[in-house]
Amino acid sequence: MQIHRIRQLFEQSPVDQRIAVCGWVRTRRDAKGGFSFIELNDGSCLKNLQVIADEKLPNYESEVKKLGTGASVRIEGTVVQSQGKEQAIEVRAESVQVYGGSPEDYPLQKKRHGFDYLRTIAHLRPRTNTFGAVTRIRHTLAMAVHDFFRARGFFYVHTPIITALDCEGAGEMFQVTTLDLDKPPRTPEGKIDYERDFFGKRTALTVSGQLEGEIYAMALGNIYTFGPTFRAENSNTTRHLAEFWMIEPEMAFADLEHNAYIAEEFLKHVIRAVLESCGEDLNLLDQFVQKGLKASLEHIVAAPFARMTYTEAIDVLQKSGQTFEFKPEWGQSLQTEHERYLTEVHLKKPVILTDYPKDFTAFYMRLNDDGKTVRNMDVLVPQIGEIIGGSQREERYDVLLRRMQEGGLNPEDYAFYVDLRKYGTAPHAGFGLGFERLVLLCTGMGNIRDVIPFPRTPGHADF
Repeated sequence: MQIHRIRQLFEQSPVDQRIAVCGWVRTRRDAKGGFSFIELNDGSCLKNLQVIADEKLPNYESEVKKLGTGASVRIEGTVVQSQGKEQAIEVRAESVQVYGGSPEDYPLQKKRHGFDYLRTIAHLRPRTNTFGAVTRIRHTLAMAVHDFFRARGFFYVHTPIITALDCEGAGEMFQVTTLDLDKPPRTPEGKIDYERDFFGKRTALTVSGQLEGEIYAMALGNIYTFGPTFRAENSNTTRHLAEFWMIEPEMAFADLEHNAYIAEEFLKHVIRAVLESCGEDLNLLDQFVQKGLKASLEHIVAAPFARMTYTEAIDVLQKSGQTFEFKPEWGQSLQTEHERYLTEVHLKKPVILTDYPKDFTAFYMRLNDDGKTVRNMDVLVPQIGEIIGGSQREERYDVLLRRMQEGGLNPEDYAFYVDLRKYGTAPHAGFGLGFERLVLLCTGMGNIRDVIPFPRTPGHADF
């Protein structure tokens, strides 16, 4: 007999049909009259399926009445209309097969558990209502990412995870090596001899697929990457991970204005997908995690994003009358408190900030005519702050070389990237979005470690 998913049963309500369903027991309650109520969940939706198991079942006393929270079962029976108010249908069991029991020390009993505790049992936390909802929303967002770009003619490109380049120029990278770390080979000068390493040079885990993505944009027009990236940044905050997923489109013959347009359309598309497909999960998170979550997402989708330059934003912050921990000054990076003031207090909506000072931006961002700022953008949203960073890329050969030299980078290490400016250079632009920050936005969760299945942070690489 074909196994039905619980979500499918609720959607189709196949009353009077015999079905098979598998899942994990959330609760079992024995009633007077010789039967038990079993609440079953298989992860396909938030709602549990109620199963009525009668004492006439051959294993009722030996197994059914001993089922504990967390036990896994296969149930065959008939779908009937429910007499209760909480559900439209239920299943009258004709057989209950126990695949795996669950003793009383099962860590997820029927009570609320703190997120700090659940992080210590990441192998079991997906079985909770909250983390089931987060996972389903994360899945919906990932599918919506591909739907958005496919519908607009973008090609999906896989860029390397192991690289010899530091895209951001910050040096915070995880080294990849097969050398004996106890006795590494050394050069006559006493330095580690990376020519004897697996790749013949020093390599690391990528911080971004952007540079390789630009190669394909300059051949195929519009491309995007969606894959894992890594930062060896010792940041123990609620917003940082050492391993996370990035979405990075690159577009040939595009300027900053088009880049901003695509970024706004992209955010609205993926959030709309969650609103349309994950209503039940959003309601749960709205009730127990972040009040007003659903209304906040609807507000983002409904109205155009604001536009403002970095210089204008600094002026607003300086005239705000607010006392910030970090004083806003031109030439300094904006802090999260500044970003949230702009989106939550001043504008009460997302904003796209453009034209930041060149001194703290990446070498590949196109230099403006003033020589002081670059053609870049950050998309800021309420609750999160920066969620997207992007720019029009520097397509001018001589300007790119000068910017690299100013940043202390050796152009020879980026020969392929420089070549793109020698052979058929063209205006192009792109942006990057940390997927986990998007999941934070759409779930209302307060810690980024709770929106990725197995978080990697300083001192933690469990599971």
